[in-house]
Amino acid sequence: MSKTSSRDVVIEGLTRRFGENTVLHDLDLVLEPGSFTALLGRSGSGKTTLLRTLAGLDPAPADARLTLPAAVAAAFQEPRLLPWKKVWQNVAIGLPAAGAQERAERALAEVGLSHRREAWPATLSGGEAQRAALARALVREPQLLLLDEPFAALDALTRIRMHALVLDLWRAHNPTTLIVTHDVDEAILLADRVVVLDQGRIAADIAVEMPRPRSHGEPAFATLRRRLLSELGVEDDVLRHAA
Repeated sequence: MSKTSSRDVVIEGLTRRFGENTVLHDLDLVLEPGSFTALLGRSGSGKTTLLRTLAGLDPAPADARLTLPAAVAAAFQEPRLLPWKKVWQNVAIGLPAAGAQERAERALAEVGLSHRREAWPATLSGGEAQRAALARALVREPQLLLLDEPFAALDALTRIRMHALVLDLWRAHNPTTLIVTHDVDEAILLADRVVVLDQGRIAADIAVEMPRPRSHGEPAFATLRRRLLSELGVEDDVLRHAA
């Protein structure tokens, strides 16, 4: 794996095995700088394995060729806040001591959590905890932002608010963004490109050519939703029944 000063994200020949189980098969993927890509796939398709490899949490195989920007940050389904540190201190983890609190508080202001900067993590709502996790990722000014189902545990209204926040932050900071999700609607609402993994291989790579803001009621939304569900193995008769 090489990290460069550029914003290029290039994956070539990535294969990941766990024992006799091959999770990713000779995967090739390029993410354009500043793009927003959603990664869909059934459980076990390799989505989280790919994201963890890009985040540096799992080692990349020696024969894979990965080019990543120098600044990479990730947020996960679990906010992973340290309960013995206040919110601003959680955001500042890993920053140089000089100016760390100021940087953390600026990031919290961006996600609407200035009023909770001195709070303990246990007192935060689910949405607030995820905002703190986003602030912790963004304070590092990442060129590649990785999101692993960050809204899966949130209620519907909080998810809507978080979708709007993530898009605002993406526009403001312009990181190359990759979100792993099981939610087809979430993928269409957020991303400009949807990649579908199936048994460790790319089964579909689809551009989302819809202006923002997007609505479930748009014909193009429904058409793309049906196509993605089909790629995920939802049969036509099930789709007709659901309609």
